[in-house]
Amino acid sequence: MRTESIAYAIAGVLFGLIAGWIMGTQQAALSETDRAAASQEAARSAEPAPTAPVLDQAKVTAFKSAADRDETSAAPRVQLGNLYFDAEKYDQAIEWYSAALKLAPKDVNVSTDLGVSYYYTNQPDKALAQFDVSLELDPTHIKTLLNVGIVKAFGKQDLAGAEKAWQQAITLSPDSPEGQAAKRALDSLRSAHPPTGAAPKPGA
Repeated sequence: MRTESIAYAIAGVLFGLIAGWIMGTQQAALSETDRAAASQEAARSAEPAPTAPVLDQAKVTAFKSAADRDETSAAPRVQLGNLYFDAEKYDQAIEWYSAALKLAPKDVNVSTDLGVSYYYTNQPDKALAQFDVSLELDPTHIKTLLNVGIVKAFGKQDLAGAEKAWQQAITLSPDSPEGQAAKRALDSLRSAHPPTGAAPKPGA
């Protein structure tokens, strides 16, 4: 599955920038020191992204042949979705994940991978709708909950919704990699956006 791609990429990079992102929306209330810190974070986020992996055409051809031979099998379609996702060709990933789900509609992992692909094509509402499908299949699917928080925070600026999803992930599995990623995200969110009357932590 490819749900980790969004979760851990953002956990490793954007979670470190969430304070600057949130506080950047409140520039009028920032001190000069806070503005400088936010500017430094923005500069870091503007660094060139790594080059996308090259699509393995040989594997694409092989899996397409397998899909043509067996019109009832979801497996080669999932693999094609994964290949296109890894190559950051998300439109094609959506096509193949959708085809796989028609054949295996109860596959929660593929459903969530499809939702992540929607997010990467700037369709956060479709992503969240697909995550709802995943959670109907498995309300405790922790990778889905982690991704719901990410899309709500970064795609919809719904900080309360992000907090709720991340807290669910932490409650379900606090020691798992997903639970730990959710905790880091939630800690950063609360540090950068404290309750009314609470002072932000130094360096937030």
